[in-house]
Amino acid sequence: MKDLLPDLCDAYGDRLTLLPPIFRGFGGKTEFWGEVVTVRCPEDNGLVRQRLSEPGEGRVLCVDGGGLARYALLGDQLAALAVDNGWAGVVVFGYVRDVVALAGFELGVQALGSVPMKTEKRGLGEADVVFQIEGRTVRPGQWLYADSNGIALSEEALAMEQWSE
Repeated sequence: MKDLLPDLCDAYGDRLTLLPPIFRGFGGKTEFWGEVVTVRCPEDNGLVRQRLSEPGEGRVLCVDGGGLARYALLGDQLAALAVDNGWAGVVVFGYVRDVVALAGFELGVQALGSVPMKTEKRGLGEADVVFQIEGRTVRPGQWLYADSNGIALSEEALAMEQWSE
């Protein structure tokens, strides 16, 4: 398997924005990419469940959890839902749980870390938002590319034939 991000940076460096190197991989897929869908839901993952219940069509859900570490915004049940509905991955600007189980799913998952506490369901959150991670903008419709080297965003889909299996 190739290192996706270094190769993409070599080929498309002027078209990529790198997210800060604060994320860790938790899913069974280490390389993933797709069109970005966003939600903002600090400490309440009800909207994450709602989005992952929809057809993923190879997209990537980017969750703005505000970087808060009190509750996990993704766990094994939501990861199973994502796989069942065809999502390529989930990137959480926040925390996940059930990390042993997450590693067994054919899903890309990157987050800041893990905490064991589940969220309270209070119906909070916003869909299709633009948000910032350390000065880098994440918006719906961008394309996200991730592997063990990091995460990059592009305003349009990049030619991926040579990296597809």
